[in-house]
Amino acid sequence: MKLILLGTGAGRPTLERNVTSIALQFPERRNRFWLFDAGEGTQHQLLGRKELKLSKLEAVFITHLHGDHLYGLPGLLTSRSFIEGAGKLTVYGPAGISAYLEGIFAASEVRLDYELEIVELEDERTELDAGFCRIVAMELDHRIRCLGYRIVESPRCGALDTEKLARLGLPPGPEYGLLKRGESVTLADGTTVRPGDVLADPTPGATVTILGDTAPCGNAFELGREADLLVHEATFAAGLEEKAAAYGHSTIAQACGIALKSEAKRLVVTHFSARYAKEDVRRMVEEARSIFPEVYAAHDGAEFDVRTGFINN
Repeated sequence: MKLILLGTGAGRPTLERNVTSIALQFPERRNRFWLFDAGEGTQHQLLGRKELKLSKLEAVFITHLHGDHLYGLPGLLTSRSFIEGAGKLTVYGPAGISAYLEGIFAASEVRLDYELEIVELEDERTELDAGFCRIVAMELDHRIRCLGYRIVESPRCGALDTEKLARLGLPPGPEYGLLKRGESVTLADGTTVRPGDVLADPTPGATVTILGDTAPCGNAFELGREADLLVHEATFAAGLEEKAAAYGHSTIAQACGIALKSEAKRLVVTHFSARYAKEDVRRMVEEARSIFPEVYAAHDGAEFDVRTGFINN
């Protein structure tokens, strides 16, 4: 899985940062991807990313209904009608997302040329099964109802023991694919080769946690538990905890505290207040590494491999 930060600012866009949107891309699934939030201008951010084609967008997960996380969604969904090959798309979000979109589409007389499904997540905790991964959504602590999402890949098939297969007389070919899919193969001499005979143990899938706006809370810790990559807001600098609490946000120190407590491997902080320039954020992160060493500042266009960290910075 690859994480691409499309917007990393809070509240309103600046010359350096657009408002919130994150793409989660699945290169092994022909670069299909999901969006987490879609602040104003998100489709403009996508225009410069050839690997993020709207025809390959399968789902949008909205954390909450504040405008800096939502106002770009109607335009993006409408533009997708002009993209050849755009299939069904599902939008997940808190109660109210359906009325929001349907109201705008009705007022604008929008007619989409693809199937749009809207799923409102009303429970404190919801689990979704996407086949190749599992998604857990839980409520966070913000001024309005807000969700965080934990995406857990299914275990990966173990590697084939090619030397053993060669000794058995099975050269590379379609049978290798059958074995990796869990199917047995019969050789010419009648010998049956079972997947368990030639496959290493499965490896755990990667886990990425993407949180919406939140003050420190138990569900943020639960969603981030042992994640390979945790994305947490850091609207304010350390020392402004009282101000952060008043608005339902976190400081960078509090985000690092959640990552430390949850034993996440890496932390990406984002959603920076417009008061902070790039140099301010750099200094904030350097200071925060005394709390959690593997913390990195997001910026528009940054890419992360969920397992290994930065691709570019």
